Amino acid sequence: MSARLAEIPAPMTEGLRAMGLLAPDGVAEGEPLSGGVSSDIWRVVLPDGREICTKRALAKLKVAADWRAPVIRNRYEARWLARAAEAAPCSVPALLGQNEATGTLAMQWLPPADHPVWKARLHDGHADAGFAAEVGRRIARIHAHAARRPALSADFPTDQLFHAIRLEPYLVATARVHRDLAPALTALVARTAATRLTLVHGDVSPKNILVGPRGPVFIDAECAWWGDPAFDLAFCLNHLLLKCLWTPACASDFLRCFEALATAYLAGVEWEAPAVLETRAASLLPGLFLARVDGKSPVEYLTDEADRNRVRRVARALLLAPPDRLRSVRTAWGDEIGA
Repeated sequence: MSARLAEIPAPMTEGLRAMGLLAPDGVAEGEPLSGGVSSDIWRVVLPDGREICTKRALAKLKVAADWRAPVIRNRYEARWLARAAEAAPCSVPALLGQNEATGTLAMQWLPPADHPVWKARLHDGHADAGFAAEVGRRIARIHAHAARRPALSADFPTDQLFHAIRLEPYLVATARVHRDLAPALTALVARTAATRLTLVHGDVSPKNILVGPRGPVFIDAECAWWGDPAFDLAFCLNHLLLKCLWTPACASDFLRCFEALATAYLAGVEWEAPAVLETRAASLLPGLFLARVDGKSPVEYLTDEADRNRVRRVARALLLAPPDRLRSVRTAWGDEIGA
């Protein structure tokens, strides 16, 4: 066995054997990958030399709060990958297999050398508005593809799962911290849960977007859900706002990325009036913004209390007077940070 690699965990071995990717007596080696809080993720080298990415969902997520989620979400990530590949080829890793008994998923390995993580690129100041626009276009393409196929909703009975890993840890948990905002946050939860229009990724974050040779590649669809596409738009835009505090010198560039992504996405909305979707996204965004400070999954790079208070100040004002256009959120944040 290579000095750099280790034998993979037994449940992953069992899962790969069940998928037919590993012989019954085969032993694979690999290395654990960092970055995820909800799964163990490994780069695996099969005995024939092929490299694949293997992940196994965890029942308790790797965060400070007691955050638990059903491991069955692995099944729906596999289904999302299959549907997204139909809608936007080259925008997702190829699905190689999934084993429900062990909660193991196998997919194409995309080498970091030519598929860097967008989050790291943003932190280094590479704020490419053209790339951000393509992110918006591809998300819209996936949403539109699924919206034209409403029968797909039966493949994603994940309302409870989405509540457990998105609505509760973000909006419900934040409402417990900001009691005066509980009615507004609870209303956002109810509206989001009741809006069922298309297939949603649920975690469209720069950490889950690779900068590939042929454009954005989306990974980690553990939150896949048939619901409100405005959630994906708001969730991604939220990170572009937060990055303004992580790399302040590029704040204006990040806000241009915000505008480019939103504009490109809305141009691809065909299943409802774009302005209606934008209103939902614009009013949801402040709740998600506040949640990344006071929810169960705060962003790790906002360590200064003054920065966290800036987020709270803007988010609270927008929750009390909900905007109906994304530009209003961008303007309020730009005014706060002088960008």
